[in-house]
This record gives sequence, structure tokens and C-alpha cells, in this order.
Amino acid sequence: MLRLTTLVSALALSSAAMAQDITVGVTPGEHGEIMEKVAEVAAPLGLNIRVIEFSDYVVPNQALADGDLDANSFQHRPYLENQMSDRGFALVEAGTTITTPMGVYSARVDDLADLPEGAQVAIPNDPTNGGRALLILQDLGLVTLTEGTGLVPSTLDIAENPRGLRFLELDAAQLPRALEDADAAVINTNFALAAGLSPREDSIAMEKADSPYVNIIVVQQDRAEEPWVQTLVQAYQSPEVKAFIDETYEGAVITSW
Repeated sequence: MLRLTTLVSALALSSAAMAQDITVGVTPGEHGEIMEKVAEVAAPLGLNIRVIEFSDYVVPNQALADGDLDANSFQHRPYLENQMSDRGFALVEAGTTITTPMGVYSARVDDLADLPEGAQVAIPNDPTNGGRALLILQDLGLVTLTEGTGLVPSTLDIAENPRGLRFLELDAAQLPRALEDADAAVINTNFALAAGLSPREDSIAMEKADSPYVNIIVVQQDRAEEPWVQTLVQAYQSPEVKAFIDETYEGAVITSW
């Protein structure tokens, strides 16, 4: 019995020694909450995940490029592509995670049809999410954008604005606060949830389900083939994490696998 106990203890120590520690950057809300669940699933697989939250969309990619993070999980493909083009980051997608449809919120009207002439609408000030917001407003019939602007139109690309909407461009994390002053705001789901808003119950309009903005896990290009990357993706795309997402967010967050 003593020998068996000693063997079990030795195996446990060996397993602990083999475990790898990584740091993953996220934004508040569902990205952080889900990654905490991923950490639970990953631990028995030999991957210890330390989750660090960032309050904006700019710092996590810089931190990853600088080596302060091993991975991040907060952004969609168009945003990563834009960041890599603008800043020269050598980053790569490791796996897909979730889709979080953007919503239009208002503390003043219950229907888009009730937005007054000259209404002020707050949108994200970064090119990718700001462009995404404008594309949503175009889908909803509020504006018409110039053809050929792709996924990153700006307010300068608005060809028709029949209601004379005025646009207030703010950091994405500040948009829920803008509801106190603006007539409406187009808000990313993670920041809406963090502010206590329910995309299903509080939004007055939502992005279409066939959005191209699937979120991803991102790592440095020269580390993409390291074994822990596959373990991280495996833990994220596990049945346990999918069940957590479905039960916690009730359709406000959609899994990609």
C-alpha cells in the first residue's frame, strides 16, 4: 500500500511539473467569463490559464505582440486584420470562439422608427467596430453607405442619411454610458453585458445572425505550433464550455463550433 501511495504521489508531482502556465488576455463580460470556464476545463489537460482583463480593444494585441500575453480572446477576424495592417503585428488566429451580435440600445425610444430627426447615435470609434455599427444601421434602413467600402466604412462613407442622424464616436467600452446623453448607441455585446444590459430584452434592434464577425483566439505567429495552443483551443471548443455559454447567455452569445 505504501508503495502504491508513493507511486500515485510521484505521478501527481510529475503531472504538476509537466503542466504549462499561460496568460490569456480578454475584455470584460462574456469573453472573461467564458475564459474562466475554459481555464477549469484546461486544468486537467495540463494547461493552467491565468486570465487578465483589459478595458479596451487596443492593448490586448499590443500586449500579445510584446510577449506579455501568451494568447488573447476578445476580437473578431476583421478587427485582427485591421490591427495587423495598421500596426504590423505578427499574430495569427488559432481557433474560433463565439459570435456576439451587436445591438442598438436606447434609453429614450423603444423602436427605431421613433428616433427623431437629427437623433444622436453613438458608435465605437475604432475603425472595425465603428464600421460594423454603420453596416448594421444600413441593414436597418437608417443610412446608406457608399458601395465598395467593405467591412470598415466610416461616417465619411455615408451616402444617404435621410433622418440627419448625428454620430458620436466613442471608445467601445464607454458606449453604455452614452445612453444617458445620446438617443441611441450601437454596443458590442461584451460591453452591454458588463453594463447590465440584456441584448435580448434591452436592445431595440440586433445585428443579423449571419454576421462575418466570428471571434477568435489569437497567438503570436512563431508560437502557433506549440502544443499548448491546441490544448487551449480544445478546452475552449469543449462540450462543457458550449453548455456553459448556452445556459449563461441564452442566445445572446453564439458558439462557433
